[in-house]
Amino acid sequence: MVQKIRITSPHVAEAEPGLWSNCLRVKDSVYLSGLTARANDGTTIQGASAYEQAQVIFAKMKHLLEAAGGHIDDMVTLTIFLTDMADNQQVWKARREFFSGDFPACALVQVAALAKPEILVEIQGQARLAD
Repeated sequence: MVQKIRITSPHVAEAEPGLWSNCLRVKDSVYLSGLTARANDGTTIQGASAYEQAQVIFAKMKHLLEAAGGHIDDMVTLTIFLTDMADNQQVWKARREFFSGDFPACALVQVAALAKPEILVEIQGQARLAD
């Protein structure tokens, strides 16, 4: 069986036990669940625009990767879910604020809805940590 290490950060609220893990490390790979702009109270959504929500999500990714021993630029792939494809430029703007060098490989998908009507963006990804 593969050894999975659950990574947590005080800056990112965890789901109730038995639902999912926000971040798992397996050897030098880190897997991030679909993250949204939910505040640590679990109910409030931070940011009214896709740009603001993406900023919150990328900050969460940064915190989780640092807790795993890495850096946000260790991300190798992202999948971004938007409720409105017209918001893609807002997400790209936020992404440029967090990443440098070679950006992660990325898929952008429009979906009919996310977990709550006010959630405009959800992002999941994978990272590889330096040897």
